[in-house]
This record gives sequence, structure tokens and C-alpha cells, in this order.
Amino acid sequence: MSEPFSARRLLLPLVPLYRSALGLRELRLRTGIEPVRRLRYPVVSVGNLSTGGSGKTPLTISLAKLLSKKGFHVDALSRGYGRKSQLAARVNPDGRAEEFGDEPLLIARETGLPIYVAPQRYDAGVLAEKDATEENRAIVHLLDDGFQHRQLAREIDILLLDRRDWQGGLLPAGNLREPLSAIRRASIIAIPADDPELEDELRSRGWQEPIWRLLRKMEVPAITGSVAAFCGIARPEQFFAGLEAAGLRLTSRTGFRDHHVYTTGDIERLVSLACAAKATALITTDKDLLRLGESAAALRKALPLETARLTIDIEDQDTALDWLSERLG
Repeated sequence: MSEPFSARRLLLPLVPLYRSALGLRELRLRTGIEPVRRLRYPVVSVGNLSTGGSGKTPLTISLAKLLSKKGFHVDALSRGYGRKSQLAARVNPDGRAEEFGDEPLLIARETGLPIYVAPQRYDAGVLAEKDATEENRAIVHLLDDGFQHRQLAREIDILLLDRRDWQGGLLPAGNLREPLSAIRRASIIAIPADDPELEDELRSRGWQEPIWRLLRKMEVPAITGSVAAFCGIARPEQFFAGLEAAGLRLTSRTGFRDHHVYTTGDIERLVSLACAAKATALITTDKDLLRLGESAAALRKALPLETARLTIDIEDQDTALDWLSERLG
């Protein structure tokens, strides 16, 4: 789980060091010491400023489906956080999270499209374009969590931004990976649809490019009785609040760090907490279910295991797609 705010305040003296490191990287990129490579086909990046929890992967899934319906051949490139291999690979939808990473595996299963992973997304893109050449088709690459991965050139940068980012501070005392001034690199800013004041503030600060309003929806199964919830995501409190807003009665909430790898001890603890709270079911996120892998069977032996799924739609998506199509040619 994220550190308490009071503890992170102690790290404020380190913020200037982090800012200096960002400045040094900016210099390396600007002078070519850290090269920026370009793929043959266009790249659309989806990213944010903070350390996770903004909905990048659900938006990537939504964009992949929308562009495919528009007639584009789409794939996605990802780092594949947590995978063991360093080699570029195409994701097997029937594979495991430790092979490909939980988010790439989720995108592959949700979209049915080609997904590629590598520590350097350029290498993933090269493999994708090799496959595309063999299949004689032009493609559009979606770059999942790509705003800071500037070693790969992109035609369009979609930046997710919410109120917490807008009012946040830099790592390590805050959650921002970059200062708000980095917004100027974006082509599109995507904000929560229920925060029109944020759009007004962006416009008042001089932002003239498109602003997308995103509609977040958590698909929660109907469960009779009390529920024990757990997850390993960047903002677990959002998940728990969404479950309660959907009408579930939570008897326990267990949060792990983002991309947490579940152990036998974790499974035993979750079962013990759920039974002690007299829960009738367990519930987690779809990404956590992928990371549980075979351990999910051990949970199901104790209690029914359900998942809640986050989806993101773009308000006025026809206008958004027309803008993208024109830029992609």
C-alpha cells in the first residue's frame, strides 16, 4: 500500500535531487546522449504523470477496440512489468503474468489483438513490425504507460490527468514522476468526466489542444452477503470505494503494493481474514486474478472468488476518433 502522507513528508529534502535527475535526463535526451529511436509505423502513447492508478491500461484497451472498429490494424507495446525474461516477445493470451506481465496479458485477453513486450519498447515494436510485414499489413502501435518512455518516438501523446495529479508533488515526497510542466509534451489531456473544473483550469493556464473527458465504470458482480476485498494496485482505496458504491458490503479490505506477486502466506492470510469476518465471497481486480495464477484455485476452495473490472469510455468518442484518424493519416 502507499506510504502515509506524514511519512512521505520526511522525504521532502530529497525532492531537489530527484528534480536534478530529471533535468539531467532531459539534457541527455535533448543532446542525443540518450537516443530516441523511431519505428516505421505510428505510435500512440497512453501515459500519466503519477505512479500508477490513473486507468492507463483500461484506456489502452478502449482505444485498441475503437481504432480496430475504425479500420486500423492495432497492436500494443508494453514493458511487461514483473516478467522474468528480458527478450522481446509476443504475448500468448493463454500465458501467465510472470511470462508477460499482468497488464500486457490483460490487454491481450480483452482485445484479442497482438501485444508485444520488451524492456525497451522499441524492441517490442521491431518484433511487431516484423510480424506485420509477414502478414502484409500496416499497423498503429499503442504504447501502454509510455509518457516517460521517451526513448521511443511517438506521433501522439495521450496524458491522463486527475485532480490528485494536478495538486500533487514530485517523488519521493509526492506521487508525480514528472513536474506539471511536462504537460506541454502531451498531444491530448484526458481527465475524469466528473471534474469539469479541471478542464477550466487547464484552459485558463493556456492549454489549447484537445481535452478528452473519460467515463470510468466499475463492473461489479452481484454478491449476496458480506465480501472480503483485496487488491495489489497503486490506489487500492479507489477499488474499495468503487465496490461499496456499487452496493457491496465489505467486511475486510486488504491492500498490497502495485503488481504484488502473491505467495502461499498471502493466500492463507486472505482466507483467514475472510473467514474471521464471516465473508460469503472474496473479490479482487481482474489484474490481480492474473497475478494469482494457480493460487486462485486455493482461494476458491475456501470461498467463491469474484472479480470487478474497470472500463473507461471517452465522452464524445466520435470526435475523439476523428481527431486521431486525421493525425494518423
